Amino acid sequence: MEQEKTLSHLRDDGTAAMVDISGKTVQRRVATATSTIRLHPDTIAAISEGQLPKGDVLAVARIAGIQAAKKTADLIPLCHPLPLTKVAIDFSIEADRVVTTCLVKTDSKTGVEMEALTGASIASLTIYDMCKAIDKEMCISETTLVEKTKADIG
Repeated sequence: MEQEKTLSHLRDDGTAAMVDISGKTVQRRVATATSTIRLHPDTIAAISEGQLPKGDVLAVARIAGIQAAKKTADLIPLCHPLPLTKVAIDFSIEADRVVTTCLVKTDSKTGVEMEALTGASIASLTIYDMCKAIDKEMCISETTLVEKTKADIG
């Protein structure tokens, strides 16, 4: 028999509420998310060759993604503020796109998937912002949670 799923951020009366995690145990939690931005091949070349007027696009996007992951609880109303132990932003440059991967770790009572998704998303938005003067057809898509894990600490 399939278990009925309920939305954890809703009270019985339908109003929003932050999930109570006080009864959970601290575990090592890791999440990885990706976000893809499609760009013109000339824009990809300009990024790769460091030829954009605003500077090193990927360096700025990396810092933006890290900052965003750290600020997720300030951006998403019902997220718990978490003590992040690692945020890593990496990029895969392809012929017509940049894929951002954001890995986030914590030792906490709740997961870091929202932090990983936020970091990946903001890195893509930063690439968009830095390239908008030369590429009017960019498209951010396929922001997705790739993996999340939790393990006992001990």
